[in-house]
Amino acid sequence: MEKMKKFFDKALRKSVFKRRCFFFIFDTLLISGAMYFAFWCRFNGDIPKQYQDVLPLYIFLALAVKLTFLVIYNLYDISWRYVSLDILVKVFKAISLGSLSLGLLLYMTRLFLIFQYAAMPRAVLLMDYMFSLLFIGALRVAKRVYYDGLRGAVKNRDEKRKVLIVGAGSAGEQIVRDMKRKRDPKFIPLGFVDDDPSKKNITIHGIRVLGKHEDIPQIIKNNQIDEVLIAIPSAESKEIKAIVDSVREVKAMSDIKILPGTSDLVNGRVSLSDVKKVRLEDLLGREPVKIDYKAIKDFIEGQTVLVSGAGGSIGSEVVKTVSRFHPNLLIAFDNDETELFYLENRIKNIDSQVIYTVGDIKDLNRVSEIFDAYNPNIVIHAAAYKHVPLLETHLNEAVKTNVLGTKVLAEQSIKNGVEKFVFISTDKAINPTSVMGATKRCSEELLRALNSENGTEFVSVRFGNVLGSRGSVIPVFKRQIKRGGPVTVTHPDMKRYFMSTKEAVLLTLEAASFGKGGEVFILDMGEPIKIKDLAREMIRLSGYEPDVDIPIVFTESRPGEKLHEEVLGAEEGTESTDYEKIFIAKNTNEIDSKKIFKRVNQFSRLCVDGNNHKKILKLMKDIVPTFDHKGDL
Repeated sequence: MEKMKKFFDKALRKSVFKRRCFFFIFDTLLISGAMYFAFWCRFNGDIPKQYQDVLPLYIFLALAVKLTFLVIYNLYDISWRYVSLDILVKVFKAISLGSLSLGLLLYMTRLFLIFQYAAMPRAVLLMDYMFSLLFIGALRVAKRVYYDGLRGAVKNRDEKRKVLIVGAGSAGEQIVRDMKRKRDPKFIPLGFVDDDPSKKNITIHGIRVLGKHEDIPQIIKNNQIDEVLIAIPSAESKEIKAIVDSVREVKAMSDIKILPGTSDLVNGRVSLSDVKKVRLEDLLGREPVKIDYKAIKDFIEGQTVLVSGAGGSIGSEVVKTVSRFHPNLLIAFDNDETELFYLENRIKNIDSQVIYTVGDIKDLNRVSEIFDAYNPNIVIHAAAYKHVPLLETHLNEAVKTNVLGTKVLAEQSIKNGVEKFVFISTDKAINPTSVMGATKRCSEELLRALNSENGTEFVSVRFGNVLGSRGSVIPVFKRQIKRGGPVTVTHPDMKRYFMSTKEAVLLTLEAASFGKGGEVFILDMGEPIKIKDLAREMIRLSGYEPDVDIPIVFTESRPGEKLHEEVLGAEEGTESTDYEKIFIAKNTNEIDSKKIFKRVNQFSRLCVDGNNHKKILKLMKDIVPTFDHKGDL
């Protein structure tokens, strides 16, 4: 009685009244219908007159008993959309007890004349129980079945995208499993393609291998594929490009997705959240790099690491990567507070403690304050001016930041007992023809000289252009494509080495982990890429056709630029290391430390006056004999 009282009290509240009325009315109709249908089935659709007369009374008793148990089991306060197995168990208990109670009630009242006249057959009582259980249970799950089943089936046809998965290996299997596990997936795996003959026609999680890579265009046409997913993390860029070219015959670039490479999958696990659009580095990158993560972890873990130029494209990736290896403290140092703000927001969920510090590497007092405050063990120096043509006309600023700023950081590292100083250099420092390349090479020579006279280990790492870095050609091409073209290339034969930012940083940290001091490491940059080919790929990635939708226009080489970057200087040889893709440049010239220090100190005096360009260039030539500047010397 208390439960019935609470039920009707709550029913008066407007917030639950509609839902309770709905269920109560339908339960009444369904329980009544179950009793009538039980009699109808028992007598093959021809209910005898004596039962027709007493049927309303039987229905009334069934309603009184069963509705009471439905209230007792709280089956009017449920979320219809999210009915669970627990609710169905309650329905089973309520209807079972209700039918049992109804049977006992009819047995106890069999002495009444009306029930003697038309006693309920036992078969009717049993069928009434089954029909009541079926009807009441079906009502409770109807909305969930509609949303998760019937409506989902309609969505499958009308909204969800059919996916062809390239690669029937471990990654492809994990992706299909993830797709099937989703309650409301956006993608339906329709088939695999794989070149392994042993996998032909096999099924993985019910999805069949439909053919080889060469069959992709026909498979897409025959099966009305909406999207293609390349699930081969170990694939080289040549293989990825071949697959993409096959898909391009019938699909747009926007319909091609890819899983990250092996260097991005430290634990080897993949899921739908890892899927991304095909990027430039996927098509123009190089073969996958094997990284010794343990060596990097041993180098970084528990250390206090300072990263200069932390807001830049290289520096921010260094901060992000170093943070994965659990340093004791990470100091992100940059003179651009806006970029530090963006960096902080990008990596705010990491476990490592990061200090964001604003300052200029040329400011001795500020640098000294930071070293005194945090006492770093490792310095990774990525701060630099790097725009080649612009620095040709801002020689003083290039020297002050790229050379004298490096000197300030290096000397403070020595003073504060830094264990290792890692300098991010460039392939433009090899036989330099630009001010930017020459300043980087001067810094390399300065650090070699400093390494021979103190306990801090100084190492330099050279690598080529980083895909997508600020000031590189890629952001320029993106803006030109967005405007509708033309895309401007300085020379049809111009080539450059390109690396992904992630790859460059990981290899740099790997080299630094085993460097003993004084080395200049060279990263194997693979094959150079023609800038015009780069432009063509970027246009295609944007969904356009080169020279049809967007033209490519050739201009002329800019000040300080080479047609081809070099791997080694004229005076250098190479020495292999135990690590893949990392080499040591062996300079055959003896280092004259006193001469280097003297020339660098002269830079400090000459840069005060803006009219000493020729003298500064001659000093650079003195430090770097292979410097071949096309301007005045």
